[in-house]
Amino acid sequence: MISTKMRRKVVPAAKENGDTGDKQDQIFLSAAICNGEDLGPFIRKGFASGKPEILLRHLEHFRRYKESEIEDVCRAHYQDFIMAVDDLRSLLSDVDTLKSSLYDSNAKLQSVAVPLLTTLDSFVEARSKCRNIALAIGSLNICVQLIELCSRANLHLSKGNFYMALKCLDSVERDFHDKTPSSTLKRMMEKQIPAIRTHIERKVSKEFGDWLVEIRIVSRNLGQLAIGQASAARQREEELRIKQREAEEQSRLSLRDCVYALEEDDDGNSGMEESGEDGFALTPLYRAYHIHQTLGLEARFQKYYFENRKLQLTSDFQVSSMTPFLESHQTFFAQIAGFFIVEDRVLRTGGGLISKMEVENLWDTAVSKMCSVLEDQFSRMHTANHLLLIKDYVSLLGVTMRRYGFPIDALLDVLSKHRDKYHELLLSDCRKQIAEALAADKFEQMYMKKEYEYSMNVLSFQLQTSNIMPAFPFVAPFSSTVPDCCRIVRSFIEDSVSFMSHGGQLEFYDVIKKYLDRLLTEVLDGALLKVINGSMSGVTQAMQMAANMAVFERACDFFFRHAAQLSGIPLRMAERGRRQFPLTKARDAAEEMLSGLLKQKVDGFLSLIENVNWMADEPLQGGNEYVNEVIIFLETLVSTAQQILPVQVLRRVLQDVLSHISEMIVGALLGESVRRFNVNAVMGLDVDIRLLESFAENQAPLLTEADANQLKSALVESRQMINLLLSNHPENFLNPVIRERSYNALDYRKVVIISEKLRDQSDRLFGSFGTRGAKQNPKKKSLDALIKRLKDVN
Repeated sequence: MISTKMRRKVVPAAKENGDTGDKQDQIFLSAAICNGEDLGPFIRKGFASGKPEILLRHLEHFRRYKESEIEDVCRAHYQDFIMAVDDLRSLLSDVDTLKSSLYDSNAKLQSVAVPLLTTLDSFVEARSKCRNIALAIGSLNICVQLIELCSRANLHLSKGNFYMALKCLDSVERDFHDKTPSSTLKRMMEKQIPAIRTHIERKVSKEFGDWLVEIRIVSRNLGQLAIGQASAARQREEELRIKQREAEEQSRLSLRDCVYALEEDDDGNSGMEESGEDGFALTPLYRAYHIHQTLGLEARFQKYYFENRKLQLTSDFQVSSMTPFLESHQTFFAQIAGFFIVEDRVLRTGGGLISKMEVENLWDTAVSKMCSVLEDQFSRMHTANHLLLIKDYVSLLGVTMRRYGFPIDALLDVLSKHRDKYHELLLSDCRKQIAEALAADKFEQMYMKKEYEYSMNVLSFQLQTSNIMPAFPFVAPFSSTVPDCCRIVRSFIEDSVSFMSHGGQLEFYDVIKKYLDRLLTEVLDGALLKVINGSMSGVTQAMQMAANMAVFERACDFFFRHAAQLSGIPLRMAERGRRQFPLTKARDAAEEMLSGLLKQKVDGFLSLIENVNWMADEPLQGGNEYVNEVIIFLETLVSTAQQILPVQVLRRVLQDVLSHISEMIVGALLGESVRRFNVNAVMGLDVDIRLLESFAENQAPLLTEADANQLKSALVESRQMINLLLSNHPENFLNPVIRERSYNALDYRKVVIISEKLRDQSDRLFGSFGTRGAKQNPKKKSLDALIKRLKDVN
């Protein structure tokens, strides 16, 4: 036992040339055995490798090595050797036992492990295949999804759904670029995706370019439609105002059956507006903008759109020199209106494609250009109607653009600036038309066969003196000049109101009234004066002209009422500011002309006054011949004139004629042809004047009693002169009170001259002379004293 404890652990040295694996294993096994280590790992390794005989061989080799060593030791230490031998024998027995156990265990292990290992190998192989297949399937799924996206992108491209195609491309780049296992597909994506985006951009740009071309035509039609809607709305407003005026007129006339048939304005304008706006499509524009947004080119497209639209607007500003502006102005303004209607829609629905400031800048540019064009074109126009047509269309343009929120003050200022020029042109046109109407008139009463003629020439200008419809045929008291001139003036009023209305000025009646006054006082009155002073050749024409002037008085009232109604001014305000009759000069000239012609006729009869016997022996009872002729003429004149002339005109004319007759009678007494006359002649003149006064009084049924008295007063000078000559107290003439009451129309110089010619029957000479030796007549004495006193005053 002691030898056993002191046994050294010796590791057999390996031979120098033993570099094989068996030698190494043998050395390690020997070292483990020598060191008393566990041999389990070596045994497991031997069985695992399937070569346990090698382990046995190693053990056998170790045994032999140990036996030799033992023999050496035994030789040195016999006892130890013997013991070692015993141990070895015991060990050998254990080894054999272990060997047999190992063989048994190995056999069992082989019988159990071989199937398991076979199954394990199959499992490992199957799992490897499964992983490969799963990897392949995953790659195929990715490729299939990629192909599906590409196919979907191609389908969208073929259908023109560029946005969806771009979304597919974005999905391909985002989800499959790094995951795609196929390098071929990766190269395809890297090459085709930019090409497809470029293709989409080109296609969208081409569609946008086509839209730019199309929208110009659409804009013109859209502008015309919008302005047409504004015109229709204005027409409806005018119709409503006409009905209101008719209702007001019926109310003013206090008609019992007054019915206010005012129709409510339907709200169809908004629908028309919607239909008008829906007449153009912005889909290509919005599509292009959306696509460029998707491509990340939003700012570039906004700039491109603004520049192109600005170029289009600049092109729209071009006015063709080959076409008159009167023919092209509607297209010109409609194109601009349509342009900004489109831009307003783009501003409201374009999602920031164009800014409000950019639209306002474009509008300011357009307004400036339109103003310059209007200034230039208005300066070249010489016809009021042309200027009115353009102004009306510009005002409709203003209404249309104001509805879309665009300021139009500058355009209205241009129109207001040319207000005076327009009215001057309008006055010039009316001057020509009135001159033509007067030149074509024969100054004969109008003959109307039908009711529509009466309505057109009388009722339409409120010239009727009664609301009762006359029987037809109807002979009007005026000639064709009146309705012709009324139509011209009414047209002037309507054209003036049309120019002034819808021009930004709410109250323009004063302006209309100013130009209407000019038309009546300068143009119409001047033209009538020219005709009266130039071409009036007979009493009939002069009487007709005077009758026309009386009708013009009613017509002028209608003109100012019509202007007030069209201007939206209450009639009571217009009547409150009514001025005097504007055709006063022509009226006075017409009446003066008629009176002058009648005086010429009367002078022909008054020439018979030379046949009067101024030294008659007896007073003439039936009046002198001249007065009978004059009265016959005056009665004929009244019977004719009362069918034409108004009562007041007839009164003024008769008063003027009678005043002339009175002056002629007094003038005859003053004239050198009458050197002397007696009381009988004066009494004859008294009869003549009484006949004339009776004629004046007989006009009371035609006139009024006051007018008849006024007619009678036209003979006051001759009546007072005859009364003074026949007075028994002529010295009363010197009494201021009596003179003012009874002789206020007499001139004392005429009294002196005429009184000196009066001769008494007994003295044959009456005045300051008398018959010598005879008793002086008291009347003569009084008259002599009067003459002396009047001469002293003179």
